[in-house]
Amino acid sequence: MIYNIRPAKKEDLPQILDLIKELAAFEKEPDAVEVDLNTLEEEGFGENPLFNCFVAEVENKIEGMALIYFRFSTWKGRTVHLEDLIVREHMRGTGLGSALYKKVIEFAVEKGVKRTEWVVLDWNKPAVEFYQRSGATVFDNWNTVQMDESAMKKFVKH
Repeated sequence: MIYNIRPAKKEDLPQILDLIKELAAFEKEPDAVEVDLNTLEEEGFGENPLFNCFVAEVENKIEGMALIYFRFSTWKGRTVHLEDLIVREHMRGTGLGSALYKKVIEFAVEKGVKRTEWVVLDWNKPAVEFYQRSGATVFDNWNTVQMDESAMKKFVKH
């Protein structure tokens, strides 16, 4: 299979949003996506982009993507956070996911960061095993903590 891994362009955003929605469905939260095309364009391609995105293209169709951004660790300094890596279901097992993952790690190395980090669902055993085989550490003694918009507003009122 011939594929091309490249930085995303504005015109890719409709296909990227479709992939985001596909990932949400895979993660059993199909109605959780609130981001829209305008937000993706403003935040990713505006004056001060908040994220970078790589796409995997096969026969001029985007079949996968990886969205990343910089974070700051008080222990390590600047790090790269891999927010999402998704490959369309019919393309899984073809090597596209591995190629996107490698591109993310290459980007991190090129930028000289001390760490790349991401979150993986514990029930996604194939992904957990893939990451472990690649040399990544999957922590089981850390919990992801989030506060949604409603909880934030409630908290600040008290």
